[in-house]
Amino acid sequence: MIQSETLELLEWHRLCQHLATFAATKLGATAARHLKIPDSQTQSELLLEQTKEIYQLESCLTTGLSFEGIQDIGDSLERAERSGVLAGEELLAIATTLAGARNLRRVIDNQEDLPILTDLVADLRTYPELEQEIHRCIDERAQVTDRASQKLGEIRTDLRRVRSQITQKLQNILQAKSGAVQEQLITQRGDRFVIPVKAPQKDAIPGIVHDTSTSGATLYVEPNSVVPLGNQLRQIIRREQAEEETIRRILTEQVAAVKPDLERLLAIATTLDLATARSRYSFWLGANPPRFIQREDREMITLRNLRHPLLVWQQQHEQGQPVVPVDLLISPQIRVVTITGPNTGGKTVTLKTLGLAALMAKVGLFVPAREPVEIPWFDKVLADIGDEQSLQQSLSTFSGHIRRISRILEALGNGEVEEQGSRGAALRLRSVTEEQRSSTSATLSDRGAEGELSTSNSALVLLDEVGAGTDPVEGSALAIALLQYLANHAQLTIATTHFGELKALKYEDDRFENASVEFDESTLSPTYRLLWGIPGRSNALTIALRLGLKPEVVQQAKTQVGEATDEVNQVIAGLEAQRRRQETKAAEAQVLLQQAERLYKEVSAKAASLEERESSLRASQEIAVQQAIAQAKGEIAQVIRRLQKGTPTAQEAQQATNALNQIGQQYQPAAPAKPKVGFMPKIGDRIRVPKLGQIAEVIAAPDQDGELSVRFGLMKMTVKLEDVESLDGQKAEPVVKPKPAPAAVTPPPQNVPEIRTSQNTIDLRGKRVADAEYILDKTISEATGPIWIIHGYGTGKLRQGVHAFLQQHSRVNNYEPAEQADGGTGVTVAHIK
Repeated sequence: MIQSETLELLEWHRLCQHLATFAATKLGATAARHLKIPDSQTQSELLLEQTKEIYQLESCLTTGLSFEGIQDIGDSLERAERSGVLAGEELLAIATTLAGARNLRRVIDNQEDLPILTDLVADLRTYPELEQEIHRCIDERAQVTDRASQKLGEIRTDLRRVRSQITQKLQNILQAKSGAVQEQLITQRGDRFVIPVKAPQKDAIPGIVHDTSTSGATLYVEPNSVVPLGNQLRQIIRREQAEEETIRRILTEQVAAVKPDLERLLAIATTLDLATARSRYSFWLGANPPRFIQREDREMITLRNLRHPLLVWQQQHEQGQPVVPVDLLISPQIRVVTITGPNTGGKTVTLKTLGLAALMAKVGLFVPAREPVEIPWFDKVLADIGDEQSLQQSLSTFSGHIRRISRILEALGNGEVEEQGSRGAALRLRSVTEEQRSSTSATLSDRGAEGELSTSNSALVLLDEVGAGTDPVEGSALAIALLQYLANHAQLTIATTHFGELKALKYEDDRFENASVEFDESTLSPTYRLLWGIPGRSNALTIALRLGLKPEVVQQAKTQVGEATDEVNQVIAGLEAQRRRQETKAAEAQVLLQQAERLYKEVSAKAASLEERESSLRASQEIAVQQAIAQAKGEIAQVIRRLQKGTPTAQEAQQATNALNQIGQQYQPAAPAKPKVGFMPKIGDRIRVPKLGQIAEVIAAPDQDGELSVRFGLMKMTVKLEDVESLDGQKAEPVVKPKPAPAAVTPPPQNVPEIRTSQNTIDLRGKRVADAEYILDKTISEATGPIWIIHGYGTGKLRQGVHAFLQQHSRVNNYEPAEQADGGTGVTVAHIK
């Protein structure tokens, strides 16, 4: 009972109605409005995974997941199982539902990383043959088609023939008796064809009168000559109806035969629609997926910027006030949080927001809070919010609260508290007060330094104005006893109160925490912000003074309150001021952090742009170098070809050499600048030997191998020039060995004829390119003059491979096709350097 009361107090039904608006099918909307709350954390995690995968799936689809064609066919399936005959509309709905379910399965199977949804639709049977049979027999207007059976086709052929005969006869009568008819019109009354006849001339067209106009001036007559045809038509229509019913009965029997599979299909489609509704509602709320935590593992409840989903809906759809989010960061050892502050400050809204967040996480909805969203899985959410005053049951506000709290304690498994009326419950709780107070110290010592306490269940209890509605002293004592009891028997309790005594519980028991709703004294209005660690202070006297109550009355009230209370309020005011200063500094730090992040992004973007530009320049330079090399090779080849034409002379060779030198100067990169000359050790200089960590004296100058003799202390040794440096850190200038004189180049003999012999001719025909390259390399390395390479014509692959090998070989000056007498293009002559 208390569970349903809690859902009503939290307005859970309104949230379910909002969720239903995101459903795509009637079944999904119905399931959303009657949302079942899971009994285990495993079920909740499964629902959350479904929501996450639908969220992921719809982010990949352009139009979202489509439920087109899926209808509520549950009643039709029940009637089919009971041997009823389904109408054409019902059969057509079954066919479109099968098609819609098949489309859903296809979309899910075409996506990756959707294990939960894939497993859900794995056993889905959509019976395409049944769908095709229904569409063959039932058209889009839900009528039985002519092709449904041969007999029906023949009946409808007869039907059209008789109708045509009736129409033709009536047309002839209209033309022959045009003066007796009201208008040239053929119409129907029931299933009989009639014509409108003027009442005074009814004898002109003898027949059966089936209807009369309102004025009585027109009679609708079926001429006697048409009556036999009308009777025949009626018989054919009855045969048609009987055959249509037979066809629909056959289809109905086919549907009834697979009813369990179709019911499962309907359940899967509803599950998918409900998961899609949860995903779309979560997206609309700007919510994030929760993670269920274990407070026993020292995990903290984290709900930052938590918003009330019903207030978000009200803001968006009903032009309500902007929603002020709250931060709920509750340490694992905290069991009870007391929220104090003025009325209308947002205490009750905070309770409802947390309760709805816990329920939303349980049913697989995302929670409207900033990531990360970390919340325990509460097996029960129990609430006492609002006034349960009842004139019919003679219940006061206090009695109403006590009755509901008694039901909460019973739901927690407490056998001591039974519902025996408000007075009995109050007396028992009052008696518990003294026991709780006396056992508080023992309880704290039992828990140990960590503050751990085992609870009988993982319930969330929400209490609004605990202990209110009775004498303040007794109400405060009752509230203290109740909260201490809940600290032992519930995982988390959030209670709002005006009792100052409850603020001190935090300093007696580390399972308690204080929070308050902020109040702006300058505007005399709440800000709806929740402040943690600071109890709320009384603002009644300040508000009364600012609203115009006489100062002497307020001053007298302050003397009644006492100096201690005033000092406490001053301390709380100081804490609030300090908190505001810290929040201001935190906001400034956040702004600086955002600016730093923005600058970092800009610098990173510029660095990436510079790297890209450098890479582009490097690529363009490489292309330019390649082009220059190719151009230089072309010019060198031209010089070589000029030398090869005719008999080269010494003067032409010199000209070619000069041309090559010019090409080299044009395309070769400039020589790098010579490094600055370092110092050169001389005899008597003091130098440093870094490898030995010593300062030595040079006793012999460096020789041509760059070695010199040094002395430090009594030791003499030879060191390399590159291993020493001057006392001011200069490296020694390396000794450059004189290069040997280049050997005299003997000019090639002139007018030496190129003669082909068996020694300088190789035959590669029939060889593979790899084998040919091996033979070529060996022949070229031993050759002292030109060689003739026979490769033949064939496909041309061997010739291409030979030419490619010759082009890259370092000893090959150039190559060309042989003279026609030596084989032409089937032979290549390679000139060796």
